[in-house]
Amino acid sequence: MTPVAAAIGLVVFWLLLSIKILNEYERGVVFRLGKVLPQPKGPGIIIVFWPIDRMVRVSLRTIVLDIPPQDVITRDNVTVKVNAVVYFRVMDPIKAVVQVENYLYATSQEAQTTLRSILGQAALDGLLSERERLGLMLQEVIDQHTDPWGVKVSQVAVKAVDLPQEMQRAMAKQAESEREKRAKIIHASGELEASKQLTEAAEMLQHQPVALHLRYLQTLTDIAAEKNSTIVFPIPIDWMRALLGERKE
Repeated sequence: MTPVAAAIGLVVFWLLLSIKILNEYERGVVFRLGKVLPQPKGPGIIIVFWPIDRMVRVSLRTIVLDIPPQDVITRDNVTVKVNAVVYFRVMDPIKAVVQVENYLYATSQEAQTTLRSILGQAALDGLLSERERLGLMLQEVIDQHTDPWGVKVSQVAVKAVDLPQEMQRAMAKQAESEREKRAKIIHASGELEASKQLTEAAEMLQHQPVALHLRYLQTLTDIAAEKNSTIVFPIPIDWMRALLGERKE
């Protein structure tokens, strides 16, 4: 092998080690002799001067982090299991590499700690009905702690709240009692409205006796329309009044 061929081979070998291809969603943090370069490189084809340069790939895509179920004691001393999901992305690749050893693991631990801390300050009813507000609080606190790492938290969503069996039964009884309460109130309101309508009808019939006869005949028609063996003997009410008047005399 001639010296020229050996030199060409070394150049080709050096190029293979130095040329890097970064995708559109990737950035390269380059360390030159241990010092980080001021600007990340990429995307596309970049040259890393091996062996004095070392590159760390960082993805800029949104990462979905599933927080495992955490035991949370609410403000009213109820133990529940809560799991959530965190959406975040790297905004500053240099900070994500230099300021923290592993930004994925660090963000996960920060999210778990904040979840237990924030949700422990809420009552059970608020935890079940105000998930959106609690998610905003979690996002604000986690984002505040991860900002020095170049990580931006875009959303935190509380996925599920697992209640103990005893609490589920108690809440079911409470809901049933509330439904019975509303049913009784609605029934009482209907009775009150019906009594008002009957009072108005009685006043109208009192001033128009003929209307009472017409209503009586309508009742007889309704009874006759049904297939039954009921026998009705219509007696005019005036006769009854006359008989009652004679007895009183």
